Parts: sequence; C-alpha cells; structure tokens
Amino acid sequence: MVLSLRLGLAAVLVIAAVAVLTVVWVPPADSGFASPKWARLIVFHVPCAMMAVVAYIVSTIYAVIRLSRGDMAADVKSAASAALGFGFTVLATATGMVFAGIEWGSAWNWDPRETSILMLMIVYVAYFALRAAIPNAASRARISAAYNVLACLVMPFLVFVLPRISPGLHPQRASLSWEYAAALGGAMVGYVLLYVWLFRVVVARRSG
Repeated sequence: MVLSLRLGLAAVLVIAAVAVLTVVWVPPADSGFASPKWARLIVFHVPCAMMAVVAYIVSTIYAVIRLSRGDMAADVKSAASAALGFGFTVLATATGMVFAGIEWGSAWNWDPRETSILMLMIVYVAYFALRAAIPNAASRARISAAYNVLACLVMPFLVFVLPRISPGLHPQRASLSWEYAAALGGAMVGYVLLYVWLFRVVVARRSG
C-alpha cells in the first residue's frame, strides 16, 4: 500500500514537473509546424503512444503465461495491462486530435497514423467485448488470452508499418531541439511510473 502511494505520488510529481518545464523551458519548434509553440504537445502525445505499445506487450506476455501455465492470476494482469494500454491509446488519440486541429485545420484527417490507431482501438474494444461475453472464468481467460496474442501480432503492423508505407500528414522525421528530447524522456519516465502504479492498483482490486 505504501509503495503504491509512493509510486502514484512520484508519477504525479514527475508528470507535473514535465508539464511545467515544457511550457516555460522547452522552446517553440524551429520550423515545420504551422504553430511552433503548439509543437510542445508532442511531449505528451508521443509518450502516450509509446506507453500504449508497452502496456499491450506486457498484456500479451501475461496472456502467454496464462496459456502455457493456466495461471488465472496472469489473466487478471493481462486484462489490467490491456485496459491501461487502451487508456494510453485514447490519450494518444485525444492529444493527437488537438494537435491535428491546430496544425492541419481539422481534428481528424484520416491520416495513416490516425487510421491505424483507430484500427488498433477497434482490435482491443473487440478484446474487451470478448471477455464480457464469456461468463465462465476459465474459458474467458483461455479464449481472451489467445485473442490477445493474435492482437499483439497485428499491433506492430498498425503502429509501425502501415503509417510508414502510406503517405500522410505526419512527418516521418521531425527536427526538434535537445530540449524536446529531454522533455520526452521525462514524460516517458512519468508515464512509466503512472502505468506501474495503476497496474498495481487495478490488479489488487480485481484480485481482491
């Protein structure tokens, strides 16, 4: 309990510090953006997407453990991490829509990255729907774990391949100052702490 509180407090403090530093220290982008000052949204948008991928991978690892060992505790952890991954996906989408509205004049443009993240959300909405549709705990754990593994095989294509093989509004490589790299690293640390804290809380509640 004490560790969870400390993790939660650390996550809040790191994310708050990064937010303040991003506003007062990180400079507007040099070029390539319609509104250079709003390029700072990248500091929060990109780590959200990265944490979603991490959470889905962790979820799949626990799904494999469930399939190989029949461990029901692994099913709880797999579902918890998938839920957190979905939460980070929603945050990445929301921040991306704000950025798109400022940069490209519309919150949704069917850019390849926007389309792929929407497809990823649909994949995991189906995962949660599948879990909700199976009343038997053992069957639910086994079937949803198998689906989870398949979803993880699809995820790299949606996240890393599809956006790169189709031209879109997102720049393939953005030239940003070192302050952005530092802020992105700080945000990533904060999001990792947030993920670990929420993961522990969700697993504890579902296991209780």
